[in-house]
Amino acid sequence: MSDKRVAIITGATGGIGLEVAKRLGKDGYTVILNGISHDTGEKVTAELVAAGMDAHYAGFDVTDEAAVTENIVKIGEKYGKIDTLVNNAGGLGGRSRFEEMTTEFYRNVMALNLDSVFFASRAAIPFLKKGEHPSIINYTSNAAWNAGGPGAGIYGTSKAGVHAITRALAKDLAEYKIRVNAVSPGTIDTPFHKQIKSTKPEVFASWANNIMLGRLGQPEDVAGVVSFLASKDAAFITAETIQIGGGQALGI
Repeated sequence: MSDKRVAIITGATGGIGLEVAKRLGKDGYTVILNGISHDTGEKVTAELVAAGMDAHYAGFDVTDEAAVTENIVKIGEKYGKIDTLVNNAGGLGGRSRFEEMTTEFYRNVMALNLDSVFFASRAAIPFLKKGEHPSIINYTSNAAWNAGGPGAGIYGTSKAGVHAITRALAKDLAEYKIRVNAVSPGTIDTPFHKQIKSTKPEVFASWANNIMLGRLGQPEDVAGVVSFLASKDAAFITAETIQIGGGQALGI
């Protein structure tokens, strides 16, 4: 069994996920970065290794049940445990009004944001039971409460599911002392907003006006909270969702 704590971060080849992997790597974890862009995954992992971190890349699609199970079991068996699972992978998946929404679109968004959490968590549980103050950290969104913006109704629905499954997992795993929490990032300056940032920069910049702290979030803002939730400092926190939005959820 590995002496170091082991963390798996899904969707970790860029944006918030990569920043979380860097932070946990600096915290002394063995970090397993998951992604589907293998060239990018190998490149960023090599950068973390060059910076002195114990980092490895695991390429698999989080919506593929068999691939998720196979890879997480392989990781768990290699290290003898998993200490932290960060279900970071997710996304808007596009926009569609319900009247025109195809079943394929619906299923794809639900698979990316909710199925992925179920598949990865289920596979990791036997190894989390062997971990050191083990925990699962999921990602929900303001959209889980306000049902999302125009055309993002299924995204909001999927994230509401993540909010519920976080609490359900926390109940289910409490007897094993496995904590389950979620973070709810507000508007974070990442490639997630690439399209509007490039086509309507004035609109993107104006979003800061709706945030109490007067700025957009940075990936580091999320990574710091994930680091805390994974640590023994959060040993008595479970079934919680932490808003990381500079007060955005309250509106101003």
